[in-house]
Amino acid sequence: MTDKQWDILINVINGEKVESLPVGFIVDSPWLPNWYGISILDYYSNDNLWFDANMKAIKEFPETIFLPGFWSEYGMCTEPSAFGAKCSFPTNAFPNAEKVIRSTEEIEGLDIPDPLKDGLLPFMLNRLKLAQPRIEDVGHKIKFSVSRGPLNIAGFLMGMTEFLISIKTEPEKAHSLLSKITEFLIKWHQIQKDTFPSIDGIFILDDIIGFIGEEDFKTFGLPYFKELYRTDMAVKFFHNDASCKASLKYLPEMGVNFFNMGFDTDMNELREKTNYKVTMLGNIPPRDVLAKGNPNDVKESVTKLMDSLEDKSRIILSCGGGMPPNVSSKNINSFIKTVKTY
Repeated sequence: MTDKQWDILINVINGEKVESLPVGFIVDSPWLPNWYGISILDYYSNDNLWFDANMKAIKEFPETIFLPGFWSEYGMCTEPSAFGAKCSFPTNAFPNAEKVIRSTEEIEGLDIPDPLKDGLLPFMLNRLKLAQPRIEDVGHKIKFSVSRGPLNIAGFLMGMTEFLISIKTEPEKAHSLLSKITEFLIKWHQIQKDTFPSIDGIFILDDIIGFIGEEDFKTFGLPYFKELYRTDMAVKFFHNDASCKASLKYLPEMGVNFFNMGFDTDMNELREKTNYKVTMLGNIPPRDVLAKGNPNDVKESVTKLMDSLEDKSRIILSCGGGMPPNVSSKNINSFIKTVKTY
């Protein structure tokens, strides 16, 4: 992310007027490799190809804010690998982390990983360290520490169904697991910040809060997210493109000031229920319009979204969720042009 893009982001989060609504997208391995013309495995295993794919995106769409920017990651295997999860990496499909916890009795003996040594995290961090001079040479900086959230990671370590059952049947053990994961994540985000002093944003992704009700969220989500976002970083970014009904009004209490949601919730409702304190990143349909539609479909969807906005402050236009696979450059350009000429 360039200094200019960062300043725009901060200004929008602060509710200041901008000349035109910014466009931003969360981009990572579901979209970048195949759009660039390589396999997902190539993207994960070759630092030069990873860098070049990100560079092509920022050169082709220079005014677009790509978030978090030069994201060093290994898909959903990133954090579970530190806990010892067996990770499978198909050549051109999403990786998968296998369960580590077969019984809730095993939670007590689960060690908290060392992010500097365990799993794929040292590789993720070192890739960024090696690339940092090249990133800065093209006018960009590493601005975000990034991780999946505690419920998301718990679901991979236990199995999603097993974890969700545990919060009802063995809440003490579920809390124990979430506490360990949260302690690990606080350490991991701090290490990223210490390694790259340019970081002034924290980005956490957790769709699993969309699978639980409000009372369960208040018990098993809210306390842990409040710990994670208890930081002096300027941007506190959260992604949940599952249902946000149970958690939406608690985003300010969590500490979140920047939110990427799914596409099926009205942006005006999102803003109202967060007391206009949270900047929204969204929210045209990512798969059915941005990926599967044509440029005119994108234009119509973006225009409809912009027409619907009662107040255009604290808005960055995007899709509802991260950039999905198979989005074409034509459709991205249609999105950008529609915003510019609205």
